[in-house]
Amino acid sequence: MPEKKKKLFCELHPACYAISVQKEIMKRHLKDLKSPEKFAKTIQKEALPHVVSSYSTNMIKRAPGIDLKLQENKAVNIRLAGSKMNGMIIRPGEVFSFWRTVGRTKKQKGYKEGRIIYANKLKPGVGGGLCNLGNTLHLLVLHSPLEVTEFHSHSDALAPDAGKRVPFSSGTSVSYNYIDYRFKNNTDQNLQLCIWCEGEMLHAELRSEREFPWRYELVEEDHHFRKEKEKYYRISRIYKVTIDKESGEILKKELVLDNHSEVMYDYDLIPKDMIRE
Repeated sequence: MPEKKKKLFCELHPACYAISVQKEIMKRHLKDLKSPEKFAKTIQKEALPHVVSSYSTNMIKRAPGIDLKLQENKAVNIRLAGSKMNGMIIRPGEVFSFWRTVGRTKKQKGYKEGRIIYANKLKPGVGGGLCNLGNTLHLLVLHSPLEVTEFHSHSDALAPDAGKRVPFSSGTSVSYNYIDYRFKNNTDQNLQLCIWCEGEMLHAELRSEREFPWRYELVEEDHHFRKEKEKYYRISRIYKVTIDKESGEILKKELVLDNHSEVMYDYDLIPKDMIRE
């Protein structure tokens, strides 16, 4: 008979999980205090002249099994958090941190209950839905020469795809403050985040002082679903391709995610032609 796996402290009780989370938050605070990194914090209202990358997405997903109220609350949360980073300048050598920019998401600040992943389960939680904002930032950065220095992924299959599949439109995990999203400006010029909402749409741009000679594409290969024991998973490989603007020559193709995401929605909604044995 196989030996029973010993539970971690955080798995013993919800209170133990909460204690573990607070421990990780304090560890991140201490780590940042000792860090030699210089974090971006300058906000400039005037937009820099050149658009490096842009992305727009509907904040409210409507599909079977999705709680519309939590989606509407998510849009409120994204507006609040996005306003904290709109216009932010990232100077050469500086690091952008999602949570150092946004801060804690509290009811007192106007944040509402959205959908969060807590102890590997989907549930309502104050400030939920900000992973969507993290996804948007990640898409901007992947279409630029900026360097991702901290990235955490959760399931890339939280809900059925609405329309054309967009790699990294979900799957970027952020949770105050130890599960952060960070990137560094290793270029020789200032870059700027512009984030704003119009109706249900979230719009985002990454801007620069001067044009870069490259453009970037995300390519997803071998995308499918597969059953493993009693669960289904989305599987794919996602690459970042760097292309010379003038010649069109591919300069680099690098793997940015070997995707193996547990499907978190009704398995009957998985497209049958996408399932492989």
